[in-house]
This record gives sequence, structure tokens and C-alpha cells, in this order.
Amino acid sequence: MAIVKVSKKIGEMDLILETGLMAKQADGSIIIKSGGNVLLVTACMSPDPMEGADFFPLTVMYQEKYYAAGKIPGGYIKREGKPSDNSVLISRLTDRPIRPLFPKGFFHELQVVANTLCSDMVTPPDTLSINGASAALAISKIPFLGPVGGSRVVYKDGNYIVNPKFDEIKDSQLDIVAASTREGVCMVEGGAKMVSEEVLLGALELAHNTNLEIIGLIEELVDKIKPVKFDYKPAEDLLTEEKKKQIFDIAYPAMKKVNSDADKLRRAANVKAAGKESLEKLEITKESPEYKEAKAYLEELEEKIVREQILGEGVRADGRKSTDIRNITIDLDILPGVHGSALFTRGQTQALGIITLGAVDNVQYIDTIEAEETVTKNFMLHYNFPSFSVGEVKRMGPPGRREIGHGRLAERAIESLLPTLTEFPYTIRMVSEVLESNGSSSMATVCSTSLAMMSAGIPIKAAVAGIAMGLVWDKSTGKYVILSDIQGLEDHHGDIDFKVAGTKDGITAFQMDVKTIGITRDIMSEALQQAKDGRMHILGIMDKAIDHSRETVSESAPKVKVLTIPQSEIGAVIGPGGKYIKKITELSETDISIEEDGQVMIYSKDASKLEFAADMVKKLAFGLSVGDEMEGTVVRIEDYGIFVELAPGQSALLHKSRMTQRGNPRDIFKMGDVLKVKVDSIDEKKRLSLTQMQ
Repeated sequence: MAIVKVSKKIGEMDLILETGLMAKQADGSIIIKSGGNVLLVTACMSPDPMEGADFFPLTVMYQEKYYAAGKIPGGYIKREGKPSDNSVLISRLTDRPIRPLFPKGFFHELQVVANTLCSDMVTPPDTLSINGASAALAISKIPFLGPVGGSRVVYKDGNYIVNPKFDEIKDSQLDIVAASTREGVCMVEGGAKMVSEEVLLGALELAHNTNLEIIGLIEELVDKIKPVKFDYKPAEDLLTEEKKKQIFDIAYPAMKKVNSDADKLRRAANVKAAGKESLEKLEITKESPEYKEAKAYLEELEEKIVREQILGEGVRADGRKSTDIRNITIDLDILPGVHGSALFTRGQTQALGIITLGAVDNVQYIDTIEAEETVTKNFMLHYNFPSFSVGEVKRMGPPGRREIGHGRLAERAIESLLPTLTEFPYTIRMVSEVLESNGSSSMATVCSTSLAMMSAGIPIKAAVAGIAMGLVWDKSTGKYVILSDIQGLEDHHGDIDFKVAGTKDGITAFQMDVKTIGITRDIMSEALQQAKDGRMHILGIMDKAIDHSRETVSESAPKVKVLTIPQSEIGAVIGPGGKYIKKITELSETDISIEEDGQVMIYSKDASKLEFAADMVKKLAFGLSVGDEMEGTVVRIEDYGIFVELAPGQSALLHKSRMTQRGNPRDIFKMGDVLKVKVDSIDEKKRLSLTQMQ
């Protein structure tokens, strides 16, 4: 196969798609380049459908390779291992827009793999993974209803920037990654610093227009390749139209009768039982050849009932109208021994937020190919979704892609509102334990995080709340209903899942996945306004529980004392090999962090220990003056006097003539004795002489 290449300028850089050079045994292989970033993206399909599959077996994997940035991986093994959180997040970004674009009933196993070959550490490679996957599928034999295009847009100082650099992203007020089909936006992920709905809509419009250019470029490549698509034929439907009508006539009214119930588990059990009884009446059992198709048809009926009830009657399964928010309860300080806690319950979704405060050197270190140096994080939000939260029994293991993705979304909603390290010199770890889930546990996590932070005394700039929006759209009639605060079945049977988090002053994070084609700007605008109204309602309830951060951290949290010493004296405080600072921490039982600018942060739950450690640091950094009084420890005894350690590495002579007792010092003192002394004199070599105090 000859090498085929197409290119187009997107933003300030050329986007290049190339095939025919590498990985030619894959069904689809693309080298995608932009700036100094180069990715190899492949798509492969199993020859036969997966037996007994009732789900689409697609795996999408983005792999960071350290050689791409001229780095050797850290640790002992020195090779790439478990995917980093960043790799998982980019895998999700790639997966979400392409997953809905395969034929219904297509069960061949697919694997899409994106490998970083070069990283310029100037611009992010995540949108290249989306576009490379789309192109690899489009030029392959794999049946694919795309292509899609993906782009990043930031809003900075009143201007939108396409394909921004890392430093432009860092200083921006809005950062989104959006993917589109020709009909409209199908996936959005991003964060912001309290921007308006209008600014977000402008970014989405620009992203979609950019994506149309990328789709055109992929279509140009397809025209040159002219792939022959796999002649996919869905498995024969053993359920005849006559049998479907029989099932409909019995099951539809029975299932509709029990559909209206605010209790998630009871409703699901009753709907399932009604469907099962209907099949039994028609003598369709597990042994029947059409049983699998009949079960799938019952799922279609449930979707039809849920959607028709919303569109036709304006009432949801739990009795709410389209804009109603479920009942909310808030419990603060529910765990007295931790540094901050809040239990946020909205309907049958419940998130327990728990704060832990630590010293600034408790940061997380992250190796990445996207930066020259190791990245540090002093705010971490970890989201846990155990199986009991939905009443299921599943294997417990490390966090999966969904947990990492939802945790990052909630983290993004909060991080722009955090105080600086100067304002609040702590490392913050937030853990959200989802205890119940019936829709939008990630947005409940945002709420519980905001509440827990305020209860912990973290001075965040404003309270943050999140809400998930849904849509039911009948394209045959054009009628649609936007839903506020969706529950699980509305997510499952609806057309979008649009999560929006923010403060009273603007949006801070958002995520959207579209299951239909062609969400219009008007629908997006209406959904954002309805989300704002819902967010304000939730924030009002949160304000009644706690409307500002507490003045001090909790009694169980470590307290901090901050000193500033001359940069030239940092070495004097640390000592050779860290000897002095280690001894101070041991003696005072504190944690001490020293920054390069001379800022010293001392942590302890005991105020007296804080003062003791601070006093020793001051002695080492600033020295002592004549007349200073303090306690010291006997570290050496001679016939003519004793040497008293006033701080690690700093001792002075107490001559026997200046002792309160007369006699040989060896008879009066023993090593380790603590006594109170005063600085009597300091000579030209900065040697101190002491006088013993009564």
C-alpha cells in the first residue's frame, strides 16, 4: 500500500493524517501529526462476533510512551506499566464520541490503540487521539458511522484560541475539548473559572466549526483510500412482527402501570417482573429460540414508556416535572474524627465527602510526558463508586476508568476556587464515597466537596454545586423536553447526559455525552439556562447548611505556623544532610516544610509544640541576642563548665562561675538535663556565653 497523506491548517498548526507507512496489518492505521506531537493510532476488529454478547465490545486505549518526550520512566522497572490517570482520561475522551457510532447489534470485538511517538510538551496530544481514532476507523473495513472530529478551545482575555499551547491553557478562563459529527456536538469535557453560559456556547460553536474542518480532512483521506467496508449483517431477528405485537399488547400496559415510582430499586424490580410475567403468558421461556430478542424488545418497550410519559404527559417516572430537583438533605461534621466531612443526599443519590489536610510536602508527584519536570499536586479529589451504592454484588478492585473520570470532573469543578498555598499552606485530599447512586453521583460529589471544604475551614472562594441535565427528543415531531437533575433511567433512556457545575457567578466544569445526532445551539442554550436555575436552587439549600468557610480548621486537623527566614539561612536551618531540621522535628514532634523562597511551615495539632519548633528555627536562622532567655539541654560536661544545646547544632558555654550552684559541674549536672539560661555575651566569632537562671 502506498503512503497516502492529507493535511490542513487547524488553528495555528497543520494537522497531518498519514497512512500506509506503519502498522499495515491493522485494519486501520493512522499517523497523526500536529506541531511536534506524533501519534500512531490503530483500529482492529475480530473476524467473528463475540458469542453471547449483549454489549458492544469496544476497547479504547491511549498509551503514553516516555521515549516520546526523551524521558526514561521513573521507579525501578524503567518501563511503562499501569496506565497513568492522564492516559485513562484521554482514553475516555477518545472512547466517548466514537462508541455510539457503530451499527446496532454489531458485536465484533474492536480495539483502538493510540500510541504517543513524539511529544513536543508544547501542546496537548489528547485531541489527536480522538481524530486519529476517527480516521483509523473511517479508512478501515470496520463499519463506522463517523467520522468525528475533536478540537480544544480556550477562552483567554476575551478571545477564543483553537489548539492552544499549555501555557495558554494554564492562564485561560475556559478550557474545553469537544467532539462533533457533521450534525452537531456529541461530546464535551472542560473546566472554567466561573464563566457565563454565553462564553461556553461561543466556545462550543467555534469547536464545532473547527471539527467540521477536521471531518472534511478525514473524508478527504477516505476518498483517496476508498476502503471496502465489512459486509456486516445483523443476526437474524427470531422475533416476528406478530410476536412483537403480542408482547406489546400484554407487556406495554403492565409495564406502564408500574413505571411511576420514585423508588429506583422497587420500580426496576416491578417493571422487570411485569415484563417477565408477560413473556410467561406467551410461553416464551429461556429455552425459547426468540427469548434473547424478546428480552431486548422489553428493554425497547421500557424506553418507549419512559420517553412517552415525559413527552406526552410531562411527568417523569418519579412524579417530578421536567425542572424539579429531587429532595436534598445535608449533614455536616458527620465524622467527628476527620478534618472535615459532609453528607450530601439528593433523592437516592448520596455522596459522603471527607477532607484530609496535610503539610505542603505531602503533594502528589506525577511523571508525565507533557511537562519537562515532575508535576506536583497539592489538591487531590478521589471518587469511589462501590457496587453496594447500586445494590449490586461485584468484585472490588482499584479505581476504574469511570471513577478516575468522574473524580477528575469534580476536581476540575473545585480547583479554580481553592486558596493559594500562601493563603492556606496545606495539601488537601478530598475523598468522595458514593453510598447511593441513582443518577449524577459526580455532581453530588461536587456538592459534598464544597460543603466538606467549608466545614473543614478551607477558605474556598465560593460554594460550588453540580447538576446533571437530560433530554428526551422526538425528532419525528420535533418535540423535546429538557430534564433537570436526571435519575439513572433518564440517563439510560434519554438522549444526552449533560453535567454542569458552578458557583452563583458562573460555570466551573462541564461534561456532555450525546446519544442522538445533531444537538442544536438553541437546545444547548436552553439546557444551560435550565441548569443554571437548578444550580441556583441547590446552592440556596447548601447556603442554609453553611454559607461560608469556617474561620479555623477543625480540632483534629494539624495547625500550621508560617515563618519567613532569609534564603541565605535555609542551609543553616536544614543542617548538613538535613541533620538539624530532622532533630527539630523529632524533638518537637512536628512536620516542617521549607520552601526555596525561605517560607517555613510548621504543622502540629499541639500549639505548644508549634511554638517550640518555631523557636528553634528562629534561633538557627536569626541567631541569638544578648539578654535572650531560653531553655537548653546539657550536651557536654567539663570541669570548667557545661555546654548547653540551645538548638540543633547550636550550643554555648555555661561557665561554672555563672552557675547558680557552686562546685564541680560533673557533680551537679548530668547529660540531658534541661535548664533555663540567658545569653550573657557574644564574641566576635559569634560564640555565646551563658548565665544560668533561677
